[in-house]
Amino acid sequence: MVTCIKEVGDRAPAGQVVFFRSSVAMIPILVYLALRGQLHTAFYTKHLFSHFWRGLIGVSAMALSFIGIVLLPLPDAVALGYARPLIMVVLAAIFLGETIRVYRWSAVAVGLVGVVVISWSKLTLFDGDWEDGQALGVIVTLVSAVLAGFVSILVRRLIQTERTPTIVLYFSLSASLLSLATLPFGWVALDMTTLWLLIASGVFGGIGQILLTQSYRFAEVSTIAPFEYTSIIGAIIVGYFLFGDIPEISMLVGTSIVVAAGIFIILREHRLGIERRNERKFHTPNG
Repeated sequence: MVTCIKEVGDRAPAGQVVFFRSSVAMIPILVYLALRGQLHTAFYTKHLFSHFWRGLIGVSAMALSFIGIVLLPLPDAVALGYARPLIMVVLAAIFLGETIRVYRWSAVAVGLVGVVVISWSKLTLFDGDWEDGQALGVIVTLVSAVLAGFVSILVRRLIQTERTPTIVLYFSLSASLLSLATLPFGWVALDMTTLWLLIASGVFGGIGQILLTQSYRFAEVSTIAPFEYTSIIGAIIVGYFLFGDIPEISMLVGTSIVVAAGIFIILREHRLGIERRNERKFHTPNG
């Protein structure tokens, strides 16, 4: 999906890209739900307004991330997206009242150092050189990561009362409608290559959502989450052979720091989850 969007580049505005990514993604999702016999109840919700806010913030995060993908070398854009789990820890402490102890705060601090290492060579704003757009790419990608962190907080609240297919469908629907509203602001006529790339981004995005959702049926989040970091391998390979992006040493070092911090947080969450389950089991009448 990311490769298709990177290949589209600046041939289509972000709003148009988000529309195709979101609307086309509904096709494999709806087919999947129909095959599982869940289509007739997938749109039932008691929290329509919450889905709207999730969609509004989510589509903003998606659009900014797509801009960052176009402006930055592919590995850098993917690596900076890894800041999201770090930001989620901070937001969970602020908005969910979660208790974050020194271990996770330390991991967040170390991870943010890694983000700075990745970003430093791109932040040309200090010498006034914005021509290559990479400084802007860093900024929009990090803002996207912050917004994605807020989305994760909203989803964690929705998941308490809403089913996963409902959350996925309403996001794709709201993202399609919100991005369609950008039509008067500069959509362009698409050549066939660009059109097929945008359609492919939606198909791959929808299939990716299905596979990720399905994976949670077979393993815990702490088991699945570290696999997200393997995307940097694909980004480096695709970036080099398709776009001529040669990874900088600072990117590799910074990514290693961010990934290490992220995995530490995931493992810490897993351990705390086990401790909480054991504590609840101990305090049950039959425990």
